[in-house]
Amino acid sequence: MIRMMRLGATIGFIVPLLFASASFANEKAAEAEDIMTRVTEMRAEADKLQAQAEALLAEAKAEAESQAADTEAAETDSEETEASDAGDVVTVSYEEDGKYFTADDVPTFKVDEDGTVDWYTFSGFRRYHSECHVCHGPDGEGSSYAPALKQSALDMDYYDFVDVVVNGRKKVGASSNSVMPSFGTNNNVMCYLDDIYVYLKARGTEDVARGRPAKKQRKSAAYKENENACMEG
Repeated sequence: MIRMMRLGATIGFIVPLLFASASFANEKAAEAEDIMTRVTEMRAEADKLQAQAEALLAEAKAEAESQAADTEAAETDSEETEASDAGDVVTVSYEEDGKYFTADDVPTFKVDEDGTVDWYTFSGFRRYHSECHVCHGPDGEGSSYAPALKQSALDMDYYDFVDVVVNGRKKVGASSNSVMPSFGTNNNVMCYLDDIYVYLKARGTEDVARGRPAKKQRKSAAYKENENACMEG
């Protein structure tokens, strides 16, 4: 009897403990499930943030590539504009009585597809080799004594070129001392100054090869009239 009473007391003690333990386990399981739910939510949020970050990175990369392309295009346009501006020094815009001009009304040369040069360029070849080549070398190539005028005709403004020929120029420096005499009173130069100028430009661009041009346009009546007036003046 006493043993039965002790067993009942023990069971009465253990059962509440089992219920308490089960309740604790249920709470921990619920807590664990809550934690797993939060972890899942955090992973989903992290995936969302990663996707947003990748999208922003792709957008930034695309923008950088677009800006780089724009910059390259702008540089290309600038180079083409500069090349176009340089081309205006020689590009024919119009013609008057066998004389060709750029859009800025500066004398220039014309070479046909078959190699025929305008009369001014042909005359320039003759006059250059009559008056200028001794110092500046044949075909405007320059010499140890004076610079290559074929390049000067391209680099210098037309009116600066004329001013140097008319008034002369002196350069004095540590490494050089050169004098360009004045030709302002020399009709063999002044009456053919535009001829010499356009010939040198044609040489500078290599549109006219070294040596005497094989083909030429005919001398116009206006050219003959102006030549006679200048030489007699």
